[in-house]
Amino acid sequence: MTEEMVLESAKSYNEGDRVTGKITKVEDKSVTAEIAGAPFDGIIPISELSSLHIENASDVVKEGDELELIIIKVEEDNYVLSKRRVNAEDAWGSLVEKFNNKETIETEVKDVVKGGLVVDMGVRGFIPASLVEDHFVESFEEYKGRLMTFKIVELDKEKNRLILSHRAVIQEEKASQKGEVMENIKEGQVIEGTVQRIASFGAFVDIGGVDGLVHISQLSHNHVEVVSDILKEGDKVNVKVLSVDRDAERISLSIKDTLPGPWEGIEEKAPVGSTLEGTVKRLVSYGAFVEVVPGVEGLVHISRISHQHIGTPHEVLQEGQKVDVKVLDVNKDEKRLSLSIKDLVEKEADNSYGDYKMPEEASGFSLSDVIGDQLKNFSK
Repeated sequence: MTEEMVLESAKSYNEGDRVTGKITKVEDKSVTAEIAGAPFDGIIPISELSSLHIENASDVVKEGDELELIIIKVEEDNYVLSKRRVNAEDAWGSLVEKFNNKETIETEVKDVVKGGLVVDMGVRGFIPASLVEDHFVESFEEYKGRLMTFKIVELDKEKNRLILSHRAVIQEEKASQKGEVMENIKEGQVIEGTVQRIASFGAFVDIGGVDGLVHISQLSHNHVEVVSDILKEGDKVNVKVLSVDRDAERISLSIKDTLPGPWEGIEEKAPVGSTLEGTVKRLVSYGAFVEVVPGVEGLVHISRISHQHIGTPHEVLQEGQKVDVKVLDVNKDEKRLSLSIKDLVEKEADNSYGDYKMPEEASGFSLSDVIGDQLKNFSK
């Protein structure tokens, strides 16, 4: 081929033209491609092989591969080619369509960089750390290579900008699940849930896409001061649905109602005739309520507190005091427990007039002496 023929042939290839190139040589930072019908080969710089960062050209191509390329520059005896721009041109149309239709995209995480994740969508897609999950993630290292679903939240072809979100997919799924749960959930149901968040007033439990509140009073049959003393985030718990407010999207739950009550098996815990140690919880005019088992209080009637007559229980007892009590009667169905304190206290001797003893200061005097003195005083 003459020089004139070569030059004439070269004129038929211009910047922006798409060509097919066969890889003939692979170096670390560039690739040589033979273009059919062209007077000379083209070079693909490593930066033009992919929208992602590549350390070595051999990571993505090998000799013999045929690639569709774009001529980005015509130099003397050389073409500068790009595979990256072909990928981008082909990708943008599809991406715009997916964005407009709010489609979900599934693709592999190619890299973890400072601030988020990177995917290859024909163009470089970036997922900021705040859009990866709907909760805080300490490290994203294990996300590399993971197949994930995303929504496009921002794209700008002019700036070659593509922002994706996995969090949007999660939120969409949860919204769908929440609507289904709110529609089908019924009061009285017992469901397994997962503790999502601890608050001072209770715990929020996920019951399948929607959170319900277990108020602190519904955590246990026993009194609970601090929620975190008995629950932690991630715990699996059974909950009973107490109420559903579909308009406000609020669900009230109870853990306590799924647990055996404190009165369950009370006949074995506090058999009639047994002696138990308890704590005085409340004092009332007619007696004292003593807790003998966590969550179970029995009544010590005022007549069963002391052998001596007392006007009110406050004369001999105080709230918080530890006392021994005898179980007199157990009624599980009515949740009543009759107790006695005085049955465990030995009765003091009764000092009747028949056993009356003369005071010490009167000893040494006879009865006649005393009567005589009284008559003398009367005659005066």
